[in-house]
Amino acid sequence: MPIPLVNSIATWFLKKRFHQIDLFLKYPYEVQNELLTNLLELSKNTEFGQKYDFKSIKTYRDFSERIPVSTYETYHNYIERSRKGEQNIFWPKPIKWFAKSSGTTNTKSKFIPVSNASLEDCHYAAGKDLLCMYLNNNPDSELFNGKNLRLGGSKELYEENGTVFGDLSAILIDNMPFWAEFSSTPSNKVSLMSDWESKMQAIVDETVNENVTSLAGVPSWMLVLLNNVLETTGKSNLLEIWPNLEVYFHGGVSFMPYKDQYKNILPSSAFKYYEIYNASEGFFAIQDQNDSDELLLMLDYGIFYEFIPMDTYSTPNEKVIPLHEVEKGKNYAIIITTNAGLWRYQIGDTVRFTCIDPYRIKVTGRTKHFINVFGEELIIENTDKALKSVSKKIGCAVVEYTVAPIFMKGKQKGAHEWLIEFKTPPKDINYFSALLDNALKALNSDYEAKRYNNTTLNPPKINVARAEQFHDWLKSKNKLGGQHKVPRLSNSRLYLEELLKLH
Repeated sequence: MPIPLVNSIATWFLKKRFHQIDLFLKYPYEVQNELLTNLLELSKNTEFGQKYDFKSIKTYRDFSERIPVSTYETYHNYIERSRKGEQNIFWPKPIKWFAKSSGTTNTKSKFIPVSNASLEDCHYAAGKDLLCMYLNNNPDSELFNGKNLRLGGSKELYEENGTVFGDLSAILIDNMPFWAEFSSTPSNKVSLMSDWESKMQAIVDETVNENVTSLAGVPSWMLVLLNNVLETTGKSNLLEIWPNLEVYFHGGVSFMPYKDQYKNILPSSAFKYYEIYNASEGFFAIQDQNDSDELLLMLDYGIFYEFIPMDTYSTPNEKVIPLHEVEKGKNYAIIITTNAGLWRYQIGDTVRFTCIDPYRIKVTGRTKHFINVFGEELIIENTDKALKSVSKKIGCAVVEYTVAPIFMKGKQKGAHEWLIEFKTPPKDINYFSALLDNALKALNSDYEAKRYNNTTLNPPKINVARAEQFHDWLKSKNKLGGQHKVPRLSNSRLYLEELLKLH
């Protein structure tokens, strides 16, 4: 299909869709409340709906007072019954698909229900919106002149009791319309290979001679792939291989620690980066502006949002608020109610609102991935920013990192212990450590107070990881590729101790 025609079709779809987007931009509360009413009406005759008497819920207050906030642990029994083929438990339509969690922090896998409604009205709708927003902001794009290099977890799908489970990316690929494969590379066959290391080389072999115009995948794993491409071809940057490459759609982990490395292998000021925020539970937000680090919260994907202010999280005063009560600049844990039957479900992510008209956010971390052993309230956003500023200042590059507390013993004060794998290490690790410490003080007043005159915290301890140390740790847990990620911060020393043993 000629590019002008493709862009014309996309423009037509865009205009139609922008009318709907404009509706939730102008009337966010009304759109969210209508969505909640529809979800309750649809599910009133499910087991869950009858248990909490959905029929009599008339207001948000009724909803919030009657239905408890849930976690995977509290939902586990419902999901296990659904996986065994029982229907109409928490969602009225049959649920065939379950996205197997890819987190590194739980020994037991999670199985997140994926309904036909969430596939069509959330995940696939978001993919279309992402392309539409990009094309609207870049009308001269030739995106459809080539292919999208996609990199997902994409392991095999497994069937039990008439239901199917696997990585979300495998479920999405398996359900895509047949024509979608023609615009993507590698082929579905390669994308669904289960052995990550074999798959990496297969992807390189299959994509180097394609006209790749866009990239999509998690920054950490995509960087590994792209470095393999450069090593295989002997080229110095990706534009020598794919001269028409114009945009990278990324999500899954913070892009901040990797951005400079991408700029080195994509040396073009015209190249675009577009961030997305999605998970197995749903697709939540999209970067809707060029050269922005803010994400537009999408309010009509069948997901009703609530939030826990992090200054009350896990305290006796914890409170849950609806969208219209959030404040700009505050950190919140997200609670979702979805069109796959998750009701008031904690997904474990934290966000900060950068704007409330419209609602734009930044993902700041995980509710379980922070350090607050000494009252320092250190979050991933702090450590990512500090590493980026220090790396830029002294010309080093970070591949992966994790941080854990050194607990107080007797009169010995606490500290933070880091393990960092560098692509380009600093010349003086002590100087690096001092700069990092100062950067964290500038970003986090609680950390600064605990570090003042070494009152509570001693200076950070930095360990330099060997090459591939984090890779080997993930491999030992069968967690290579896709959405799998290294836990950045923890109140426990478990991950750090395991990693240090591999040194």
